[in-house]
Amino acid sequence: MDIAWYPNDAGHPRLGLIVPRHGSTAVARNQLRRRLRELARRQVLPTLPALDLVLRSRPDAYQGTFDQLAGDLDAWRHSL
Repeated sequence: MDIAWYPNDAGHPRLGLIVPRHGSTAVARNQLRRRLRELARRQVLPTLPALDLVLRSRPDAYQGTFDQLAGDLDAWRHSL
């Protein structure tokens, strides 16, 4: 996953998701989008200051489990 963040003036964190097709079906793309949104909502956004967080999935994210995706986001959060 590619992760970028930028400060914002909104007063709260915001999330942007980019899930390219990468040759996958719409069902797989929507499932990945829902997983990433839920992980960000539960684990990442409550701990962040006011910034815009942009997550861009890579092709291997389609094969990742919920726990693997959570581990990737958790590792990024602890690296801040």
